[in-house]
This record gives sequence, C-alpha cells and structure tokens, in this order.
Amino acid sequence: MHVSSIAKSIVAAIAAGSTAAVTAVADSQFTTGDGVTIVLAVLAAGGITWAVPNKPSSGASGGSVSSV
Repeated sequence: MHVSSIAKSIVAAIAAGSTAAVTAVADSQFTTGDGVTIVLAVLAAGGITWAVPNKPSSGASGGSVSSV
C-alpha cells in the first residue's frame, strides 16, 4: 500500500492540532498564546512530515544491501 506524503502530512497536522487544542481548552480559557501554539503545531507537524521522504518499499530496485 502506497500512502502519499501529502496524506501523511494532513493526518499529522490534524493530530497535532487537535492535541494542542484539547490541551489549550483544558483550563476552560482560550488565549492568543493557545491559538499561536495550535497554529505552530499544525504547521510544524504537517511541514516536517511532508518534508521527510517515504521509505522505499522492499521491492524497489537498487535498494538491496548485502552483508560481507
């Protein structure tokens, strides 16, 4: 199964954003700092996940490694 980089980055951004949002409203207050934290979490998680290349599958050509 091949999952694209953009799909993985969207899922990572949603997970990070929702985690930051739940933490932000845990005290029943939402401040500007909480909003900034959520935005930065979404951008960082999505951007880093998108930037890291997918690991090639085991059947990819040129990927064989032999032990000596």
